[in-house]
Amino acid sequence: MILIHRPAQVKGPIGESLDRHVLPPGEPISHDALWIDLIDPTKEEDRLVEAHLNIEIPTKEEMADIEPSEILYNENNARYMTARVLCSSDTDNPKLIDVSFILTERALVTVRYGEPRSFSMFMARAVKPGGCRHRPEAVLDGLIETIIDRAAEILGTVGSRIDRLSQAIFENEKQGARRAASYRVALRSIGRKGDIISNVRESMVSVERMLLFLSASMPRPQKTAGYQSEWRTALRDVQSIEEHATFLSSKVQFLLDATLGFVTMEQNDIIKIFSVMSVIFLPPTLVSSLYGMNFKIMPELDWKFGYPWAITLMVLAAVLPYLFFRWKRWL
Repeated sequence: MILIHRPAQVKGPIGESLDRHVLPPGEPISHDALWIDLIDPTKEEDRLVEAHLNIEIPTKEEMADIEPSEILYNENNARYMTARVLCSSDTDNPKLIDVSFILTERALVTVRYGEPRSFSMFMARAVKPGGCRHRPEAVLDGLIETIIDRAAEILGTVGSRIDRLSQAIFENEKQGARRAASYRVALRSIGRKGDIISNVRESMVSVERMLLFLSASMPRPQKTAGYQSEWRTALRDVQSIEEHATFLSSKVQFLLDATLGFVTMEQNDIIKIFSVMSVIFLPPTLVSSLYGMNFKIMPELDWKFGYPWAITLMVLAAVLPYLFFRWKRWL
C-alpha cells in the first residue's frame, strides 16, 4: 500500500499541514507528493516509486542489515537511513521493525513492514493546521520527534509499572502456593518489562545513529533553515532516553535479583521445615526402636505402665527438641 501526503491546498491560520490519501492501483504519483509512505510494498509499488524519484527502494532483507555502511549512506542525491522503531508495545508481544527513510530534494519516502503507533500519531498531527511544514526535511523531523516521544511515553509507562511491581514484590505476604505463584507471575512480568526496555534502547541507538548521519551529511541550505539545531535537540532527547532506559534496566535487574532471592529463601524455609521435622521425629523413632527390640530380659516388658511410659517418652522426645528450636529462634 502507498500512502501519499501532499501539501494542503489551504494554509491554516496557525501554519501548514498535509493532505493524505491512499494511492489507488494504476494511478501515477503526483509531482507535489511530499511524503510517500510504503506499507508492506509489492514489487510493482517499489518500481512505481523508484521511477517517480529515480531512487532504489531497499528490500526487507537489506533493511535488516546491521552494518552502518549498509543502512546509512548517500546515493543519487538521496540519503538512505534505516532505524528500528517500536511496534506493538501496548501488547504482550512488543517488537521492533526496520523502517527505511529515503530523503530526497522532492519528497521523503518511508518503507515499513508494520504499523508502529508513532507513525499514526504523526499522521494525525500532520493533517491538522500547523502540523507540518511543506518540506521533506520537516516531515522527517516530525517523524523522528514522534518516534522519540513515543519511546519516552513507553518508558514512562514501564517505569510506573515497575514501581507497582516493586511494591508488590517487597510487600508480598501471601502464604504457601499462592506466594510461590505470585513470584512466578512477578518473574514473567519482570522479563516482559526488560524486553520492552531493551527494545526502547535499541530503537534509540538506531535513531541516534541516524541523527548523527543527518547532521554530518546535511547540505548548507538545510543547515541555514534550522534543521541542524532541531536535530541536535532531538539527539539530546535520544541520549536522555537512553540514560533513563539504562536506569530502568538496572532497576529491573535489582527486582530480578530480589525476586530470585525471595524464591531461594522460600525454598530454604521448606528445606528447613523438613530438616527440623526429621530431627524432631528422630528421638521418638529411637525410643520405639529400643522398645521394639526382642530381648528376654527387658525391665518394662512385664511392667503395668510400660506401654504408657513408652508413649509418654516418645511424645516428650518429640516436644522437647521442638521447644528447644523455638527457644533458639531457629523456627
